[in-house]
Amino acid sequence: MDNNKLYERYHRQIILPEFGEKGQQKLLQAKVLVIGAGGLGCPVLQYLTAAGIGTIGIVDDDVVSLNNLHRQVLYSVNDIGLSKAERAANILQQLNPDIKIIAYNERLINQNALTLIDEYDIIIDGTDNFSTRYMINDACVLLRKSLVYGAISQFEGQACVFQNKNGRDVNYRDIFPDPPQEGEVLNCAEAGVLGILPGIIGTMMASETIKLVTGIGESLIDQLLTYNALNNQVYVLNLSAQENTRSLIPKNENEFLKTDYVWLCSTPVNEAEINADTFNSMITNGNIDVIDVRELHEIPTVSEFEHIRIPLAQLIDNSSMIKAGNVIAFCQSGKRSLQAAKILNGIFGKSKKVYSLRGGIVEWKKQQQTV
Repeated sequence: MDNNKLYERYHRQIILPEFGEKGQQKLLQAKVLVIGAGGLGCPVLQYLTAAGIGTIGIVDDDVVSLNNLHRQVLYSVNDIGLSKAERAANILQQLNPDIKIIAYNERLINQNALTLIDEYDIIIDGTDNFSTRYMINDACVLLRKSLVYGAISQFEGQACVFQNKNGRDVNYRDIFPDPPQEGEVLNCAEAGVLGILPGIIGTMMASETIKLVTGIGESLIDQLLTYNALNNQVYVLNLSAQENTRSLIPKNENEFLKTDYVWLCSTPVNEAEINADTFNSMITNGNIDVIDVRELHEIPTVSEFEHIRIPLAQLIDNSSMIKAGNVIAFCQSGKRSLQAAKILNGIFGKSKKVYSLRGGIVEWKKQQQTV
């Protein structure tokens, strides 16, 4: 790219006194890896591409779905079913053909994480599951890579920057030392999210990345910013490294490769889980109470069979509503219903048989539609 064209493209930020041509050159020389091309990844990718980050890697093994489009505005209905990583790379290359964009249409796992992350200067975590977040964090600590983190749920989001210069800096485990078990914290698919929120948080993450690369401004290093879209309240918490969290991070590559991050964030297989076919048979046979443990506002609504709606948090206080000898709990995805089954087993003991619908009501409805 010739200097005249370069100056014209980036003119509005080059003329900033704090930024200048040196800042632009730093962006063009930078290599940034964005893990997750979804709600957070889309605005991050769009703005880093437009700003002129020289090399951008995109890691995502998912495909575009219709229910992505209310927040993942990089894509359109024409992209449904296509690889997010590859489609994002193609679209972004049209926005800025003078930078290098590499698509990794694969899931980030122990076996490829260290290799991929080591090739880049700054890592951006735009994922939506805890097992991958902990894996990314630990890899960045081991490799001394700066990590820009963001997360969203419902109307609230957060962002933070972890420098990881010497292995003793603040990292993600200093905020959340132990991974939550499945169902303890709902993801966007279960709790919902306002479509504009990932745009706001993702843009903040892009801004923090640009500040890290160029050295301008004050970064969110060792600070957790929380933003609420309903009332525009912003909180910034100062973070400090915790000595007891050091032992939670693998000490070397071999330990990292042996760590099962999915297992750390999973609930053990429960014998009380039943599939859709068993669920349907039990409803047909009768003598059963079906309990919807979702919150009252959650959809889809259920009209196909009789059931009692008791949100998980109210289950103990309302257990007297359950009369039948057989009980099946269901929720959105099958995670909270496992918790409900455990609670009810503690209340009823051997006097009732308690089950959880595997995959939740969303999966059950999908199966009924294909029959």
